[in-house]
Amino acid sequence: MEDRGLALVAGTPLPAWTAGSSLDVMDANGIQTAITSLSAPGVHLGGGVDQARALARDCNEFAARMALDHPGRFGSFAVLPMPFTEAACAEACYALDTLGADGVVLLGSSDGKFLGDPSLDELMAELNRRGALVFIHPNIHPSSDTLGLDIPGFFVEFLCDTTRASLNLILSGTMEKYQNIRWILAHSGGFLPYIAWRASLANTFLAFQERAPEGILSYIRRFYYETALSPSRYSQVVLKELLDPSHILFGSDFPFAPAPLVAVECQQLDAAGLWTPDELHGMRRGHALRLLPKHDREGEGSGLEPCAHQPSLRDRVARIKARALASIVGRVQNR
Repeated sequence: MEDRGLALVAGTPLPAWTAGSSLDVMDANGIQTAITSLSAPGVHLGGGVDQARALARDCNEFAARMALDHPGRFGSFAVLPMPFTEAACAEACYALDTLGADGVVLLGSSDGKFLGDPSLDELMAELNRRGALVFIHPNIHPSSDTLGLDIPGFFVEFLCDTTRASLNLILSGTMEKYQNIRWILAHSGGFLPYIAWRASLANTFLAFQERAPEGILSYIRRFYYETALSPSRYSQVVLKELLDPSHILFGSDFPFAPAPLVAVECQQLDAAGLWTPDELHGMRRGHALRLLPKHDREGEGSGLEPCAHQPSLRDRVARIKARALASIVGRVQNR
């Protein structure tokens, strides 16, 4: 991206990143395993299908090597050369079958087309056949660039992209047609949880009754929701009222969310006072292990406390520092 002059993602600078920096943040916050994925704008950087296909392959093979180099610490959602459906199908098969990826990451929209567009049916059928896990991360839709608002895209437009994509998956009939795909929505689903009742009014439209026969709310509740940059008590209250807790997963957004902010996310999730110990353990780890059982270890899923990476003295010191930074950042944020 830097070579192509793409220095910003949704208004925020590209962060520096290494596997080591991820491990440092993970150890400082008691995180055993990270499932990595690529954010916007994906791998189609204007060079056509060949460029997108080659970059997707390089990235997915890098992620697979990283998991081998750090056993038990990394998994990955494979990136696909969207919006090129045939090439995306081929890369999904290779990443899932040969590289052992945990699933795939899809942007809410690619080249202006939202998930649920009929042009993606071949890919949906392939992912459905495999019962794939699909992580939906937002993109900046071309229409967002025409609004004339001096607001970085990650504040609002990212959340619009996720909301539009998830509703289109429901209202287009894609979720009903491809019921074996399991979907995770980034950032607590954008605005979807907060407009769920309003969206359910689609049940009164005959066309939507046929495409979503189980009722709109039932499809909204099928999604899994990860908490990256959405850890506040007021966000969690909405999720608690709408969902079974088993559909809530911890997410960090590192490295776009810097290390001190990851500590804040962990702290606020714990401090909300909304969840039982079992539910908190599930959100931190247990619910994800049900979706990603290869990262479980024998007997781990049955107890309250995970058999996680045992912290060294260095890790414990890092956690103390992370909590201190979280306290400082939290005070600034609440001003």
